[in-house]
Order: sequence, then C-alpha cells, then structure tokens
Amino acid sequence: MEQTSSGFKQEDTQPKDWAQQLHHATRATREDWFGRGISYLCIGVIILVVASMLWFITSKGIATFTHNHVNVGQFLTGTNWAPDQGKTGALPMIIGSFAVTFAAAIVATPFAVGTAIFMTEIAPKRGRKVLQPVIELLVGIPSVVYGFIGLAVVVPFMRHLVGGSGFGIISATFVLFVMVLPTITTMTVDSLRAVPRFYKEASLALGATRWQTVSRVILRAATPGILTAIIFGMARAFGEALAVQMVIGNAAIMPKNLISPASTLTSQLTTGIGDTIDGTLPNNALWSLALILLLMSLFFNALVRIIAKRGQLSHER
Repeated sequence: MEQTSSGFKQEDTQPKDWAQQLHHATRATREDWFGRGISYLCIGVIILVVASMLWFITSKGIATFTHNHVNVGQFLTGTNWAPDQGKTGALPMIIGSFAVTFAAAIVATPFAVGTAIFMTEIAPKRGRKVLQPVIELLVGIPSVVYGFIGLAVVVPFMRHLVGGSGFGIISATFVLFVMVLPTITTMTVDSLRAVPRFYKEASLALGATRWQTVSRVILRAATPGILTAIIFGMARAFGEALAVQMVIGNAAIMPKNLISPASTLTSQLTTGIGDTIDGTLPNNALWSLALILLLMSLFFNALVRIIAKRGQLSHER
C-alpha cells in the first residue's frame, strides 16, 4: 500500500513539474526577448533621430514666414537674393539646382545604361574584372577631389572653349556627371541582372538577335529599376554641395544660359551659413533653403517607391 501511495504521489508531482517548465522561460526564449528588445531599441532611436531632424529643420525653415513675415510666394518666385537687405528671392538657387540635376542625369544616363549593358550582356566577365573596379574607385573619391579636378580642368577648358569665366551650370554638370555615373551604373547593372533568364531565352528562341533581345526585352523589363537608378542619381546630384560650389560660380542671380555663373541651394547654404547670426532673417532664409532641400529629398524617395511599386505590379501581371 505504501508503494502504491508513493507511486501515486510521483504521478501527481510530474504534471506539476511539466507545468512549471512550460511556464518558465528557457534560455533560448530569454535570448529571443533580448534580441527583440535590442532591435526595437535601435528602431526607436532611428525613428527618434529622423523625427527630430524633420522637426528641427521644419521649425527653422518656417521661421522665415512665421517670424520674419516673408511671403511664401515671393520667397519661391523672387529673383533677388540679398537677405541682409530684406530680399529673399530663392528662385535663382532653385532653378540652378534643378538645372544641374537634370543636365547631369541626362548626360550620365546613356553612359550608365551602355556600361551596364556591356557588363551584363556583352562581356560579363571582362566587365566585372575591368569596369567594376573603376566604378568602385569613382564611388570612393571624395567630393572635394572632384571639385578640385573640375576647378583645374573643367573650368579652364570651358573658358577656352566658349569664353567667359568658365564657371557655370555646364561646368557643374560635367562634375556631377562623373559623380552620379557610378550610382546609376551600379543600380542599372542590378536591374538588368534581376530580369528573369527565361525572358532572354524565349526571345532568342523566337529568332530575335542579341541586340533586339537587349533593346526590346531586357531593357523594357528592367525599366522600373533603371528609372529608380536615375532618380537616385538625381537625388545625389541635387544634394551635392562642395564640388558644385567650386565650379558653378556661386552667383545668386538668374542664370541666363548654361555658361553663365549661377548658384544652387546647397552652394548657397555652404557659403552663407557661417556668416549669419542665429534668429536673423539671413539665417532663417538659409534654413528655408534647407527645408526646400529636405522636401525635395522626400519627393525623390516617394517617387522611387511609386516606381518600384508599379514595377512589381507589372511583373506580377
């Protein structure tokens, strides 16, 4: 009887032990909780930093209109920039930024697409061995080096070719062309390699030549990715400051042509932010230019997401 009673006691205690083990967190579970906590903490810090930057730049940028009572329309459409005299027309810098951005993208895109096609379709092995290190080298060169090269080579060349001072939008375009070329090329290569292989095989099986396959099948399938690469290159060109500042002339006037000195939002910020007093109209006006740059960056990011989403929908169909 004692043995049977002890046996029943052991059977009664076993379910309790199992229940305790089920409710007790194991070492793997604690490590999982710790990993999740670190991940959530990092995400929270990133969100806090981005939100703080957005709030700081926005609050500083709108001070021109709320504190100094500058009209928004006059700020965006005015052509006279002299904040120390109460003139805050930002249109020359806006036009200069868009001019060098679009010009650099227009010049760089054919070279980038051609290089990407050579690296992926014509000579993949030689392209990786020769062109890939060159592209990586161009990415690693600092902006100030590009600016010095433009100042020593591009500006004298343009001065000898078309006359004038040599400073202007066209000089900044050539410098930005070299700077954005690696970005557009690398992303275009990734887009071409992401095209399904059976697209190419089906086209060749139907009797198409290699160039017909590349131009009418592969490039069309990779169009969303190529457009994304171009927009990323434009975003970098729009935000470039030091190299553009050294070759564009830094003249806050409406550009008459591509060879006349001009100014961009970034070049005006870098040259003027150190010479102003916080809270004054000249300082607030520069922060308003920074706010325009922020809004344009958000616009480029939104445009990339829209193109990527449409590309996914077209592939699903």
